[in-house]
Amino acid sequence: MRNNLLKRSTFILAALCLAAGLLAGCGGSSGEKEKTAAPEAGETAAASQAEEAGGKTMVIGDTTFNAENWEETVDPHRTYNGWACIRYGIGETLVHYTDTMELEPWLAKSWENDGDLTWTITLQDNVYFSSGRLMDGEAVKECLEHLIANHDRAPEDTKIKEIKAEGQVLTITTSEPNPALMNYLGDPYGCIIDVQASDFEKGIVAGTGPYVVVDMQTDHHLTLTKNDNYWNGTPKIDTLTIRTLSDGDTLSAALLAGDIDAAYGMAYEAYPNFENDNFQFSSIDTSRAFFASMNMTSPVIQDPAVRKAIAMGINKEGFVSTLLEGHGQPGNGAFPDGFSTFGGENVKTETYDPEGAAKVLEEAGWKDTDGDGIREKDGKKLTIRWLTYPSRQELPLLAESAQASLKDIGIELDINCTANRRDFLAKMESWDIYASALVTAPSGDPQYFFTTSCLPGMSYNFGAYENAEVTDLIEKMSTEFDPAERGKLAIELQQKILDDNAYVFCSFLQMNMISRAGVTGYTAHACDYYQVTADLDIE
Repeated sequence: MRNNLLKRSTFILAALCLAAGLLAGCGGSSGEKEKTAAPEAGETAAASQAEEAGGKTMVIGDTTFNAENWEETVDPHRTYNGWACIRYGIGETLVHYTDTMELEPWLAKSWENDGDLTWTITLQDNVYFSSGRLMDGEAVKECLEHLIANHDRAPEDTKIKEIKAEGQVLTITTSEPNPALMNYLGDPYGCIIDVQASDFEKGIVAGTGPYVVVDMQTDHHLTLTKNDNYWNGTPKIDTLTIRTLSDGDTLSAALLAGDIDAAYGMAYEAYPNFENDNFQFSSIDTSRAFFASMNMTSPVIQDPAVRKAIAMGINKEGFVSTLLEGHGQPGNGAFPDGFSTFGGENVKTETYDPEGAAKVLEEAGWKDTDGDGIREKDGKKLTIRWLTYPSRQELPLLAESAQASLKDIGIELDINCTANRRDFLAKMESWDIYASALVTAPSGDPQYFFTTSCLPGMSYNFGAYENAEVTDLIEKMSTEFDPAERGKLAIELQQKILDDNAYVFCSFLQMNMISRAGVTGYTAHACDYYQVTADLDIE
């Protein structure tokens, strides 16, 4: 009964989050469009032309193609827009990740390093951009130079100093040894595009993928047609629409009604609606973590006893088993258990222990003196401002779960679930904990998480965490070529940030993509890319 009540209250919270997001202005008018799921004129025209020509059309509902998730366009050289570029079959990278997160050739045939600063990359022959231009060394050189000049993370990640091109061979020189270079070039920002044919002002690019953008409206839809110049097979769909449906109820209703053919980001509580012969699931474990970042500038969070008690007071197992319906695994470290040689089973983290957490707070002077169930110290209530957002359907559930379990140990959680999170993140004084979703090893290498989230001033270090020992270890990892040593460093780094209780890794997502019976080639991957490929088809 308690679980049912918790779920019911969670649904209410999710609805409130959606309403808050719409009112906060992550799109007033676009929110109204989402409610009706009505196509725009351009979208309708493109679909109608394909139907009149006897072509196949398909619509995918997706929760993430929106400004809230830093996916405003498909330009991979802009923040995190590369995710849309690679997911929707517009762009491809030099390397491809297997579902065991190992590198394999894609636009590059082969690559080698001299053990120091020089990489030699041989490109595939006969690959053409959607613009019709041949993808040769000079085109890739132009692309990578534009990336380095415009992207916020790529210069530090890749450390590229110089690029030379001769025919189909690239020679890249880095400013210092960078063993993870090829892993980083498989990141969505590494999509190879024709910079001469791309419209960067509009955010529309010419890639090598099976599909081409013909219409884009941020927060509402993306319309694509097949790339007749595609080098690696024949795309099956003539007109493909990605419909932004960030509200889980709307996404579920659209798939049930047949308004869309497939869905990405479906809320777990909706799964029973699709467990029948009319629909199919594609599932895989991923390194997408749902985790809490501590705001190390917040006075209450600066108390190590409070951070430790929060880490001990969040019921990760209960969250996964009850609210995620078992679709995932509780988090220990920054990576899932069993992930390569540096999975979470190799580190020690705080376990759910409400009695122990209460004792930690009590000994630190946090006591409930007025009997209202919430602890105080020096006349100040132990209230934690929890910031999160609604488009990842699981995050409002995590907020609700944490609120319930932390209340049991005398901590009040004040939840701000808003699509306008970026404004709040910029005001460090407005929040204490930020709960978000992040693929911690999108390149199969551990360095990504630590450089983006644990170094001062980096893009995902929202809580301004800083530890000199951690910084030194990250620098050491950045020049270590031996995979075994990199794994050891990853374990040591995880343990240090866990000892600081700077992050609480709550769970890792089991990715499930749902489609109607008759859809083929709509497959979930461990890296969370490659949603649309030339194999995508519909009867």
